This record gives sequence, C-alpha cells and structure tokens, in this order.
Amino acid sequence: MDVGLIGDVVLQNLRVQTPSLSLRVRLYLALRQAILDGGIRPGTRLPPSRRLAQELALGRNTVLKAYDQLMIEGYLEGRVGDGTYVCETLALGSVGSARGGKPAPAERPAELLSRRGTELSRLTGSSRVQHGAFMPGIPDVEHFPFQVWRRLLGKYIQPRQSHLLQYAVGGYGPLRAALAEYLRSSRMVSCDPRQILIFNGTHQALDLCARMLCDTGDRVWMEEPGYWGVRNVLRAAGLETVPIPLDDKGIAPTPDDWLDPPKLVFVSPSSQYPTGTVLALERRLELLEQARRHKAWIIEDDYDNELRYHGNPVASMFGLANAGRVIYLGTFSKVMFPGLRIAYLVVPPQLVDGFVVGNTELYREGRLTDQAALAEFIAEGHFSTHIKRMRGIYRERRDTLQDALEGRLGGAISRSGGHAGIHLLYHFNAAVDDARIAEQTLARGVVLRPLSVYYQRPELARPGINLGYASVPVPRIGPAVEVLTRVVEGQLKGG
Repeated sequence: MDVGLIGDVVLQNLRVQTPSLSLRVRLYLALRQAILDGGIRPGTRLPPSRRLAQELALGRNTVLKAYDQLMIEGYLEGRVGDGTYVCETLALGSVGSARGGKPAPAERPAELLSRRGTELSRLTGSSRVQHGAFMPGIPDVEHFPFQVWRRLLGKYIQPRQSHLLQYAVGGYGPLRAALAEYLRSSRMVSCDPRQILIFNGTHQALDLCARMLCDTGDRVWMEEPGYWGVRNVLRAAGLETVPIPLDDKGIAPTPDDWLDPPKLVFVSPSSQYPTGTVLALERRLELLEQARRHKAWIIEDDYDNELRYHGNPVASMFGLANAGRVIYLGTFSKVMFPGLRIAYLVVPPQLVDGFVVGNTELYREGRLTDQAALAEFIAEGHFSTHIKRMRGIYRERRDTLQDALEGRLGGAISRSGGHAGIHLLYHFNAAVDDARIAEQTLARGVVLRPLSVYYQRPELARPGINLGYASVPVPRIGPAVEVLTRVVEGQLKGG
C-alpha cells in the first residue's frame, strides 16, 4: 500500500481514540485496529518509521515505539534488510471482514450462556436501582462511625502488619474468636472459634454449603415466599429448590413432604425474609428432629436479628441443636454496610475440616486487614454501640413509615412482621398487580419490591409490597409514601 493510503487509514482510527491516552498509545491502537479491520492487510509492507512520522506529523520515536509494541504482540514482523510487514499468519485468523469475509452474526444471550446461566439471568429479582426510598435491604451508612473504622484500618495497613497480606485458613483468628464470644452471649451459640469460617458475603458461604454437602440434583427446601438470591445460588450449584409454604408459625412441611426428604433446608427462623414471621418453638424442634432422622442439613440464616425492636434477639436453632445438623449463617451487611462483604458460617465440629479445605480450594481466604479491623471494632465495643444507636434510628423510621402508610391505605393493606430488621412487608387485601405498582412507583422515583418476586410458584403468590426504610431519613418518608399511596389507590380503582 502507498504510504499515503496507510496514513489515511491510521489517521481515521487516530481520530476516534480517547484523547486522554498518550500519543504513543493512541498510534499503537490506531495501527492495531487498522490491521484487525483489514484496512492494512496481512503481508503489507509498512512505511519506514521516519516516513510515517512525516505523513502523520508525529515524532519518529512515537512511531518506533508503536511499531515495537505491535511486533511484541505478533501483529508485525521485521525482515532483515527489507523493512516491517504485517504478519502473514494473520491471514489464517478471523481478522476483519474487510478482507472479503462477512462479519459473524451476533449471537443471542441464550446461545452464549449455559442453561444455568440463562435461568439465573432470567430469574433475577434485583432492581436496576439499588438505593433510595423504599429499597429493601439497604442500611443507613451515614451514621456509621467512619472515623473509628478508618483508624482501625490504618492500624493494620502498614509494613509491620504484612502478615495480613497473606492467606489465612478459615479467616482471621482474632475475628473468629471475637465472633465466638459475641454469638455465645447474644445468640446462645456455643462454639469453638475453629468452627467459624469467614467469607466474602453470604452468597459465597451458601455456595460452599451447596458444593460440600450436596450433589447435582439434590433437593433443597426453601421458605415460600423467600429470598430469590439464595434460590439462584443454590440452583447455580445444580440443586433443585423446592418451595415449602409458610403459615403463621413459619415454614410448614407436611408429613407427605417428609416422604421425599431434602438434603438441605434453608430457613430464616428468627425473622423470616420477607414476611418477618418467627419460627415457632414446636416447629423448630420438629424440624430439628426430622433433619436428624433423615440426615438433612439445616442452614439457619440469621441476617438481621441484631436489629430487633421488641425484647431480646431470638435464640438460635444452632444452640437448640447442640451443634447437630444445623449450620449457622451470619452477615455484617445489614448492621454495618453492604460493601464490607463479610459473612460467616458456624459449622458443626464434624464439618470443620472438610469446609476449611473446600473454602481454601474454591475461594481462598483474603481481606485480612478488613477482618482485623472488624475484630477490634467488636472487641472495643464499637459494634454493640453502633447497633444500639441504629436500632433507635431505624425504629423511628419504621414507626413513621407505618403511621404514614397505614393512615392513608387503612383496610386496603395488612402488615406482616416488622418486629425486627430494616423492611416492612404489606399484603394487599384485594387483587392488584404488585409488579405493576412497583413499575409505576419506580417511574416516579420510589423503589420497592413486589411480593410476587419472592415466590417460586407464581400460583401461590399473594400481592404485596416490601418496603425498606433504613436508608430513608424521616423527612423523606412522607413524600415517598404520598407517591406510593397515589399509585396504589389508582390500582385499587382499576387504573
């Protein structure tokens, strides 16, 4: 090709490069794109660096460095005494439709993903908006003691703490010890620190449970309604999730259900998500006995029991089971901040060795500086102080939301739970489209979850709305409720 033609092709590509990049990088990208697009074909002799620099009004060193990078990556080759060429071997690959081939047709997502991946992307219940009134599951982070947290992190991010930049089997030892003491006093969980494993969030912890305790196709009982995120993690691990309906005493398996027992039972007994139902003592004891009899494992999700507004936190099933067939799951996302991504499992002694190996092999332990800061945050009393403070703030916001919404909608709605946590669930007492309500409120700047998305079996779904109040200051609750009630009233009138 004539040097002028090559210069024109490169100039066109230069014009679309990001201006913030260095000129050398922009020229390299422009040349590479011209080769990939077929504008400069395999076997083409490129002009000497001096001539191309003159053609493009660039420094010769800029051209030389771009040529060098392209040679390193295999786009160009130097021939002794004959100059620089585009590699002939590129003609064997799929480089650019401009060389006579046609561009490959775009593949649909269903053709790109596995069956599990396709199902996972289809079943997600996450909103495209993850903040504001009334997004469930989002705590208030404005009141978090960041100065204390910054001090503790700074203490451990320094050269003399370099051991925290390594792996640590099971997690940071002092954090596991602090958690063991905290759980003993607040949850009636008696365990050795060795039984506690630290994870990057609850989904990772659940994934390990699925992989270490189940084989592909094994059955897992889920509360119906229940958190779809857990359902998706377990399905992605190749398990069959079986919805078990709730009643006013919690999950309610029938004798016929136990004729085909599960390998896992996932429950949130202290405050069922999303209904807030507390699993009755007789139901807990029956579940524990059946799990023992059928060699099933119970995963006890205790995601927000610290934030209880009436009385003390509910004692754990793990404590009732005497470390038998129960695995206890806890998280700091709701009581501290979601981005911390620290959760933990308490496993029975007979599972410790297997789970430690599985965790190390599949995920590797890390983020020990965060874990070290958290251990001291707990030991110095900042954790309990923060919980006590936020409990008062959240209770005021909960009461404000209750009064405002129930004052407007009255007999049209029925509240479920509300004794703990950072959300309120309301059922509608008439047939309405809760998904449509969520769409309409979102268009007006108010986020909520329709209750129907929490059901695995749509035919069992009751219409309702799940409202998170923790991150909504009191002055903003009234205006958001006004938007919500107008939409609901329109739906009740058939609008």
